[in-house]
Amino acid sequence: MRAFARTRRSQARDEGDSGRAGAAFLFGTSHNGSFVAREWWQMVVPMGLGLVLLAVVNHAYDDTVSLGVGGLSALLTLPGRFAARATRQSQATAHRMTMAALTIAAPMLGYGWAIAHWAHHGSVPWLQAVSLLAAILLAATTIQSGRLAGLLAAQVGIWVGVTCVVSAIAGILSAIMGVAIAIIAYARQKESDLVECSRLEEEARLQTRAQEILADFEETGQGWFWETDRRGNVLYISAPVAELLGRKVEDVTGRRFIDLFDLDDQSGNGERTLTFHLSARSSFSDLVVRAATNEEERWWSITGRPIYDTFDNFQGFRGSGADLTERRRTQQHASRLAHFDSLTGLANRFFMSQSLEKILVAPQVQQRACAVFLIDLDRFKQVNDTLGHPAGDQLLKQVAQRLERGVGAAGRVGRLGGDEFEIILAGRIERPMLAQIAAHIIESLSQPYTLDLGRVMIGASIGIAIAPDDGVTSEALIRNADLALYAAKDGGRGRYHFYAHDLHSDAEERRRLEDDLRDAVTHGSLELYYQPVVQTTTEKITGFEALLRWNHPVHGFISPAKFIPIAEDTGLIGPISEWALRQACNDLAQWPASVRVAVNVSALQFANPGLPGVVTSALAHAGIEADRLELEITESVFINDSEGTDAMFRALKAIGVRLALDDFGTGYSSLGYLKKAPFDKIKIDQSFVRGATQPGSRNGAIIASIVSLAEALGMETTAEGVETHDELDLVRLLGCSHVQGYIYERPLSSEAATKRLESGLVAIAHGPRAARAVRLSLLRRVVLEHGGHNYEATVRNISRTGALIEGLRNVPAGTIFRVHLSDGHLVNATARWCEDDRIGMEFSIPLELDEEGRIAAITARNRARPAPTTPAGATVDMPQRRTG
Repeated sequence: MRAFARTRRSQARDEGDSGRAGAAFLFGTSHNGSFVAREWWQMVVPMGLGLVLLAVVNHAYDDTVSLGVGGLSALLTLPGRFAARATRQSQATAHRMTMAALTIAAPMLGYGWAIAHWAHHGSVPWLQAVSLLAAILLAATTIQSGRLAGLLAAQVGIWVGVTCVVSAIAGILSAIMGVAIAIIAYARQKESDLVECSRLEEEARLQTRAQEILADFEETGQGWFWETDRRGNVLYISAPVAELLGRKVEDVTGRRFIDLFDLDDQSGNGERTLTFHLSARSSFSDLVVRAATNEEERWWSITGRPIYDTFDNFQGFRGSGADLTERRRTQQHASRLAHFDSLTGLANRFFMSQSLEKILVAPQVQQRACAVFLIDLDRFKQVNDTLGHPAGDQLLKQVAQRLERGVGAAGRVGRLGGDEFEIILAGRIERPMLAQIAAHIIESLSQPYTLDLGRVMIGASIGIAIAPDDGVTSEALIRNADLALYAAKDGGRGRYHFYAHDLHSDAEERRRLEDDLRDAVTHGSLELYYQPVVQTTTEKITGFEALLRWNHPVHGFISPAKFIPIAEDTGLIGPISEWALRQACNDLAQWPASVRVAVNVSALQFANPGLPGVVTSALAHAGIEADRLELEITESVFINDSEGTDAMFRALKAIGVRLALDDFGTGYSSLGYLKKAPFDKIKIDQSFVRGATQPGSRNGAIIASIVSLAEALGMETTAEGVETHDELDLVRLLGCSHVQGYIYERPLSSEAATKRLESGLVAIAHGPRAARAVRLSLLRRVVLEHGGHNYEATVRNISRTGALIEGLRNVPAGTIFRVHLSDGHLVNATARWCEDDRIGMEFSIPLELDEEGRIAAITARNRARPAPTTPAGATVDMPQRRTG
């Protein structure tokens, strides 16, 4: 192909040379390089017959001169045959023109002179003479057709001969005019030839370039071309394709086109498609076929169209092809990566979701039933931490193999990520059978594993959800199976648990709280309460800490520990924090100049570059001094980029606000940040204050160390959560400069704080002497409300801050209840621990005491009401939130 293209380019260049401008004027277009037509010698016949006929008709035999010259001129055309050959062979223009003058111009000149001389002497009529000359010129034009130079030579020669008889001067002028006309015609023809030559050369250049490009395209293997005859046999095939098939082009040519492909590998579909197009004579595009090779598997994409001649007769097919082998391999690899886990070879989360979706949208309702198992490995993290991630990967591979063997063809196994797996069992399977399968899987996965670094044992917990009972969408089924898995893990691990509707109550409660919180932010339902901060040496109020409160219209006051995480997850923490900062500054403007206010700043808010601007704006709007505002920052801010953290500290200190380190000792473990962080105060977390007065407690030593560290760094200290006189005495003895807690005051609303300041800054400690609240032993039935359900239980003992309650099992720590102690006495309580059917509950707000120091809600008479009951002896398995 490449050699052919190069040959064509050479031929086009040669043709351009031979077709020089003006050649058509001299040689014409129908003969090859000859001034004189090969048939010119035949002019002797009409010329001779004309003389004879004219002499016979007019009986003019006496003018021997005219007859002699005319006959001789006719005879001079006979060498024209040889002159035509000589002008083709000769490259000299002068030689060619001489031959043309002797064989064309000279005979015609003499013939015209002879006929005119004959007529001029009255031997023949002029009309007959002119008619004869016109006939001779017509014959000359016919023979010299396409040769403009020859035609002009004949016509000029004959008429110059005629005019010379009449007048020699007229003959000379005629000759000059004829030559001028010839020159003008030659110039015009040359210009036309130049244009035509340029066009032809450009066409030849484009054609050869296209042929070379196609040759290069074939040689690189990016594509190839083919052509068949009307019977489907190969007329042309690119050489690289023939070589790939292990044959020569000559061997492939003439064979059936479909023999080039292994159409059986298309499961019949590809063969029918290709043969259909070939038999129906229809175009086809990007038809994927496999090459008929015995070695490497090759795939091609072929395109073809039928070709017809000018009479609309079918001539065959012509088309192209491209190699799809590497593309198919890449697509298969990408498809496997997109649908399968690279470590275990199991289906990944995306593919499992697709598989579940296909089942749930099946055309027949009965085909939409299935069961979903979510599996979480127990103690897998311990293997990773002790033996390393390579051992963990090896363990996951063995787990995948056991799951596939256990499930077999009955379902599909997938890995969702980490140590979480999923099994989809299509069809309706009864719960006892599902329980049996789950138990078998747990037993199989709990058998010992042999790894390169030793022998390990793990366990598994399984959550089960069934369609359509537990959901008709993939999202609902996975969510419910996940809730069931939480319950299984909370129940002691190594067990399975079916989804139940009450497992959804926690998630629903959080969703409702999220919606309510959005409404509260929108409608301004959040409030700021202020807890006094008292100086230990003077027992005067030096400031307040602003605490966020949410009085829910249905559930009452909700603990910030419950709704702040929701605000952080939903992105509401930003606008809430900014509102709290501005509101605190506005309230502070109403108080004495010696009082400060402390506002908590979350790690998310601290990371916002716009925080200094917000602080500056709040201070300016309230019209207060910057040092009256104290920003409480937790240690978690130091986990982020130190450069950005240092820049934020510098920006805040440049404003002039005070900075306090909140919850010291409970978060970030390094103390290096204290060397450069410009804190004015360290707040000692209440977890160190609680129990500090108990015998054997080390909390006192920790408080003393924090105070010494703060004094060395020139910082103040505030002990949080001081509730009893013995705790107050201890923190004062250990040198804390400030105290904050119920011992002095509970958090106050803005109006109450203003009234409190109007009575003076002196604070008086009031509260119990001992750190442990007095407990009252009793046996009383109460109702616990959680997630829209009521549970009957028994109070064994109770104090202002908590109670021991019996009757519920498997209650996760952190579960929040509303406790119906008696008519009109409801209190929120949090489960702190659970053993068997006993729960240790902590009240969100300490209970009120009566005049005798007893719990008013218990001792009040005639106010108790019977509580809703559940079946006698029934215990309830409570759901547990998943923490890991």
